[in-house]
Amino acid sequence: MVVSQQATRPEQPRSTAASGSGGQRPPGQRPSQGRGPGQSGRAGQRKRPTALKPEPKHPLWVRWLALVLFVAVLGVAFVNLGEWQLRRLHERRDNNQIVRANEAAPVADFDQLFSQPITDQQEWRRVRVTGTFDTGKQYVIRYRDNGDDSGYEVVTPLHTSSGKSVLIDRGFAAVAGGEQIPAKAPPPPTGTVTIEGRARASETGRDSATVPVDGSARLINSDKIRADLGYPIVDGYIDVLTMQPKDTETFDQIVLPELSDGPHFWYAVQWFMFTGIGVLGIVVFIRGDLRDRRERQLAAQRKQAAPTSPAEQPAQGEQAAQGEQAAQGEQAANQSK
Repeated sequence: MVVSQQATRPEQPRSTAASGSGGQRPPGQRPSQGRGPGQSGRAGQRKRPTALKPEPKHPLWVRWLALVLFVAVLGVAFVNLGEWQLRRLHERRDNNQIVRANEAAPVADFDQLFSQPITDQQEWRRVRVTGTFDTGKQYVIRYRDNGDDSGYEVVTPLHTSSGKSVLIDRGFAAVAGGEQIPAKAPPPPTGTVTIEGRARASETGRDSATVPVDGSARLINSDKIRADLGYPIVDGYIDVLTMQPKDTETFDQIVLPELSDGPHFWYAVQWFMFTGIGVLGIVVFIRGDLRDRRERQLAAQRKQAAPTSPAEQPAQGEQAAQGEQAAQGEQAANQSK
């Protein structure tokens, strides 16, 4: 009979760690560290992984196709708007060239220039005319701008020496804020006057702006004013540069339009940039979808390759302990034999 002997180990003294006392630590035990302000009781918290985006309801190619079609429609609209702004830029440059050429041209004869309707090609051409004003008919043209000023203009018919009649824009009068525009215009000079001015085309708009009411209108349209006068006048009108003798009222000259390119070029650049941003957005959107799909695939692979879950580990440990006990029992039985 074999007697199993157990090696007796010397009994170690217990160490009592009393809070606030000078007790000793057991060997190998690390000193406790106090928690600093704002620190949690855990030794450290791991950063939570970013949540994966869920699988899209539709295939990615459907999303991409819809995005491409949407950007294509916007892109066509933006490109057309950009080209429209470029056309307006070219038109403005052409008009500016006409204004400069007409301003530099010699003074034209009235009967020759006004023998036909005034168009953009003749507008702002300097012209000289002689005649007498119709003092019984005048028109106040309201809500006009002249440079940075706002106010009104005064239009009076002139019976020329050649027998024709033409509308004369005597000039601009500024109105300060809060002041009323006068209902009646100041009287024109009497007798024969000689005027040098610029030919202007009739302004177009709604009847509410072109048809005179009680001697007042907002736009100068020779056809509408002709109907109110009751006698024929030539198409277009003349704005005054000089008058001899001088006008009884002091008016400001009508300023030329701004001879610049305006904002059309940069508007076109903005529309083209919007098109480029849309195309770049397609690339960013598709790359984001591909990245999300790759992350979902990697997460699935990690889940498949992960070790047994903690819930299954106790069962496996219990099975291992039972196997070890059975082996020790079989060894003890063999020794007793």
